[in-house]
Amino acid sequence: MRIDTSVGRAPSRAVLTTSIAFLIVVWALNFLFGKIALHYMDSLTLAALRLVLAGFFMLLLYPIARRVPPFSEAFRTRRQPITARDVWTFVYMGFFGVLVNQLCFTVGLSRTSVTHSAIIVGMAPIYTLLFAVLFRLEQPTPRKIVGMSIALIGIALMASDTGINRRSPTLAGDLITLTGSLGFATYVVLGKRVAARYDALTMTTWNFVIGALLILPVAVNRAFVLGPLDNWRAIHWQAWAGMFYIAFFSSSLAYLFYYWLLRYLEASQLAAFSYLLPVTATGLGIVFLGERGSWLELLGAALALAGVFYVESTRNR
Repeated sequence: MRIDTSVGRAPSRAVLTTSIAFLIVVWALNFLFGKIALHYMDSLTLAALRLVLAGFFMLLLYPIARRVPPFSEAFRTRRQPITARDVWTFVYMGFFGVLVNQLCFTVGLSRTSVTHSAIIVGMAPIYTLLFAVLFRLEQPTPRKIVGMSIALIGIALMASDTGINRRSPTLAGDLITLTGSLGFATYVVLGKRVAARYDALTMTTWNFVIGALLILPVAVNRAFVLGPLDNWRAIHWQAWAGMFYIAFFSSSLAYLFYYWLLRYLEASQLAAFSYLLPVTATGLGIVFLGERGSWLELLGAALALAGVFYVESTRNR
């Protein structure tokens, strides 16, 4: 794992590795909790309320994280104060990374399986690398291309066994999820361009606040559609628990870790760990939701892991 020290004192390799592992677990469970919540609440209402809650949680986390390592250190190394000119940066980052990504993820998940959703999300490093090259932030070295190609073959094997085709009843959900994945890839690359200008805490907080404000009219509309308080009370507790998890853990807390990590790792290097999501999320879907698994999916998962290992191992040479 190559660590970028040009943005200040870098954390230890153990801290970075632990943080990445935390992200993988939290985001893998995101598929499971999201699917459970969607059993009791429509996707647009869940997505809108999730984003508003995430923005609220970030406002609560902001003063706390300023004083708690490792985010407090990132805050102290901020390169410049926030000005009115920075609002546009937060708007487009909040739009791609929060609104497009999380809205499409939730709506798409309601129309497809955990396995399909995880596979599509797992392809994000391909788009991230292409965008990073397009914006001239990274070079398409042979090692990156070979490693990601191996992982992509593994993801394709998993996809071939789940029956993605034009007649698939999950096609609409797959395309919506793909749109969200492209939004996140755009967010990662654009975020790398400005990561050295802001601390992770301030940037992530503003991104989520802007995303919450953008979706707020939809959330208000869904609140009126749902109607009286009795209708809100009738929503199963599992829906509220799932909403809380995906708003606080998968959104606010995880994004805080992600953007902080982005200060020290290349965009495609960090995004490459997304290949672990299909493996973990598919296993959770099989165990807890009764979704189908096969040996072909296991083979694809093994190749995906091999691709990630190859990309990361070659960086140390």
